[in-house]
Amino acid sequence: MLHQTRGRITRDNGAAIDALKKRAAEWEVPLTQEAKGFCFHVWNSKATLYPDETGVTIEISSPEQRLLQTLQGSLTELFEECLLCPKWDEVAEGALAPGMSLMQVASITRRSPGFTRVRLEGHDAERFGGDSYHFRLLIPRKGRPPCWPRIAASGRTVWPEGDDALHRPVYTTLAHGQNWLEFDIFEHEGSPTSAWLAENPVGRTIGIIGPGGGGCPDSRNLFLFGDETAVPAIIRILQEAPGDVRAFIRASREDLCELATDDRVTTVDDLIPALEALNLVDGAYVWFAGHADQARAARTCLTARGMQKRDFTAAAYWN
Repeated sequence: MLHQTRGRITRDNGAAIDALKKRAAEWEVPLTQEAKGFCFHVWNSKATLYPDETGVTIEISSPEQRLLQTLQGSLTELFEECLLCPKWDEVAEGALAPGMSLMQVASITRRSPGFTRVRLEGHDAERFGGDSYHFRLLIPRKGRPPCWPRIAASGRTVWPEGDDALHRPVYTTLAHGQNWLEFDIFEHEGSPTSAWLAENPVGRTIGIIGPGGGGCPDSRNLFLFGDETAVPAIIRILQEAPGDVRAFIRASREDLCELATDDRVTTVDDLIPALEALNLVDGAYVWFAGHADQARAARTCLTARGMQKRDFTAAAYWN
């Protein structure tokens, strides 16, 4: 099933198309020109702008309603930055943010000295167990009733601010069923999520939004680098990787969980020297996750060694 909607911008002098071209370049996504319009391809969805004498018509199509609404909101925000206000045929005003679900915290279980397993239950939990591994956990401030992000009349998502602002860390789905999912939290000092766990939130309603953030890289020669926060994602990748894969992890043996006995895993004291010492083979893909400063160092290292952006991922996993 294809979901669609239309919008209209009047009194446009080409600013909408210029803004779309700039965004496509920033995101490195395809923008193609057809006979009567410009097509923007992102998130498995398509937006087409048709300029005419009095303005621009926008058509969006997507295989999922949440992706349609996400693109609708993103385009609305983009055009509003140019002082353009699209009028949409349909807006789900007042609905929860696209991709957001409300879940119940069903259980909390200690897995290792550093990791705690959380089980959430909800009617649409199964959609978080697909090829996109990650989601955002939406945690209200202590003592505040939850105020969830919702779709405004303009089509964009409005997030709560001030005292109602939400902590939004990213986690990896590790197991799921029809009405439940599980993920691991690495507890550490100064973490708002660790403070939330200390409140024993079993039975509470919590928000999650997604899924997104990619999955298993499609490579026959895959090298993984990560610290404790990357362990859940590395577990998923090692389960699904189609070819030869090696993982280098900076974590205590106890916090490797099921990876402690996996002969594809090597523990290291420092990720960057291990990355610098890696023997890169032709066609290899490098996946790196850790602190923001280490992710930057990894990008610098891999670029200096001649790798193209398409051949590696270097992400900051700490909040």
